[in-house]
Amino acid sequence: MTTSDRKLRIIGMALVLFGATLWGVSGTVAQYLFQEHYYSVEWLVVIRLLAAGILLLIFPLIKGDEGLWLIWRERPFTLICFGILGLLGVQYTYFAAIATSNAATATLLQYLAPTLIVVYLAIKVKVLPNSRQVTAIVLALLGTFLLVTHGNFNALSISGVALFWGIASAVALAFYTLQPIKLLKQYGSTVVVGWGMIIGGVGMSFIHVPWKVEGMISPISLLAVSFVVIFGTLIAFFCYLESLKYLKATETSLLACAEPLSAALLAVIWLNVPFSVTEWLGAFCIIGTIVILSKVNEGKVKSAPLKMKARKEA
Repeated sequence: MTTSDRKLRIIGMALVLFGATLWGVSGTVAQYLFQEHYYSVEWLVVIRLLAAGILLLIFPLIKGDEGLWLIWRERPFTLICFGILGLLGVQYTYFAAIATSNAATATLLQYLAPTLIVVYLAIKVKVLPNSRQVTAIVLALLGTFLLVTHGNFNALSISGVALFWGIASAVALAFYTLQPIKLLKQYGSTVVVGWGMIIGGVGMSFIHVPWKVEGMISPISLLAVSFVVIFGTLIAFFCYLESLKYLKATETSLLACAEPLSAALLAVIWLNVPFSVTEWLGAFCIIGTIVILSKVNEGKVKSAPLKMKARKEA
């Protein structure tokens, strides 16, 4: 590897680590908004989707990307399905999990998605998971058990509602990762994710209109909302996309583990979220599944993409 290649890899690693950290921090900032300023999940979701979606689509609009409008003529139903079930689904369940537990737990539970993808594809193609995938599945189950019970078989350490939203978030992310693959290949991630966000935001507007703010409006709360939309969505998204120019997809997926770690550390340090040794052990078990699955050979259908952030969001 030449010096130039090494520099490019360092740039790619820095970009994906920065983007993943922004995602993790934005989850903790959302928890701050829910707990300290009493913002509702519904309002933050609808504002994040609409604002970030509009900002994302400015770029293909300026470049004159033909796919920006072509996608509506060729694949409208698939796009609407992605926006409602994919983007809105993953955003709402994730924020609901944060509101009912904390950013660290919610993010870690969402990271069960790669394991769910492996199980789904194994069933779909009727091929048993290999030894590495089985190890990842066992680690994911063990990590989840430790995270939600503290190792106590008789009681949950989080509410049943929080566990439901956390698992629902993982399911939604698995769907979100697999469903738009053809759309992304044909029209590009910026167009697909941008329209998906707007569709999801419009859909959420029927439940909660964006102009009805539920929460304490102050300079600091507005700054926090802006951070979630701009840094935790737009900038993080482009950092991840840019990193793919310098690194393999499996490498970016592995480095994206910075997200749950940053969410957990910031929640503990900033919001004083209690995190025991058992919970940390569960966290590293779940993160370990990402490390294992990221080493599965690229291009094999049964290995599945990991948590493909370029498709997520933000």
